[in-house]
Amino acid sequence: MSLTSDPPIDKTTSVKTAGGAEDYAALKVVPVRHPWRWAAVVATAVLLAQFAHGFITNTGWEWGVFADYFTADVILKAVWVTLQLTFYGTALGFALGIVLAFMRLSASRFLQAVAFGYIWAFRSIPLIVQLLFWFNLAYLYKELQFGVPFGPGFFSFDTMGLVGAMSAAVLGLALHQAAYAAEIVRGGVLAVDSGQLEAAAALGIPRLRQIRRIVLPQAMRSILPNAANEVISLFKGTSIVSVMAIGELFYQVQVIYGRNGRVVPLLMVATVWYVLLTSALSVLQHYVERHFSKGTTR
Repeated sequence: MSLTSDPPIDKTTSVKTAGGAEDYAALKVVPVRHPWRWAAVVATAVLLAQFAHGFITNTGWEWGVFADYFTADVILKAVWVTLQLTFYGTALGFALGIVLAFMRLSASRFLQAVAFGYIWAFRSIPLIVQLLFWFNLAYLYKELQFGVPFGPGFFSFDTMGLVGAMSAAVLGLALHQAAYAAEIVRGGVLAVDSGQLEAAAALGIPRLRQIRRIVLPQAMRSILPNAANEVISLFKGTSIVSVMAIGELFYQVQVIYGRNGRVVPLLMVATVWYVLLTSALSVLQHYVERHFSKGTTR
């Protein structure tokens, strides 16, 4: 009969192990040094300090002139015109862009071709060229007539009276924006799992309700970041309509400094307004994205 027991303990080995642990504990840990990182921090801090000092003390900025014009009535009215152009251009552009996006996704080759041709054309032509074209539309068409193609017309409008400077600017901005909005919306729709649409179709849910209740709520998570960037770009791009003598922010600033010669402080007026309003749009984007991300993040 044999008995088994634990193997004998080697006291020499255990002592060495314990001694080794004590030796490691006695070692001093030295953190890794990053001299170049600290050199970059110091150099950047010096440059920022120099910039801030010159920004504050340089009399060429003429901060007194800046303060006089920043909240002047003519500037506030120009800011309001800029916001109007942004709102109308965004609303009409994305409304048309949604239609174009679903035309691109349609099973009809004809609708796909028309939508693709529109997007290709309006993304290829510079915005300033489009604006000037719509502004001079009366040169091509003295009046706009609506009726049966190659047949009698029902009613007509004088082009010069219908398409003024403001309406031409809104039309140009909206049509240009629609081309980019269409691709943003199409990308968001394609990001939705096709299996959900198949399941909805199997349940007999109508196609329009599938889009409204299943596709778009999920697609918005992909659409919103790019759409917000487009809105901000459009807001800053409204300065281009200054070539049409529309009283938006940049045009009014140009008019004022053309009279008094205070170019730099008035450019700073426009710059600060653009920065403030862009920051407000970014904050709004954050809250809208947080609303549509409910249920996907913890």
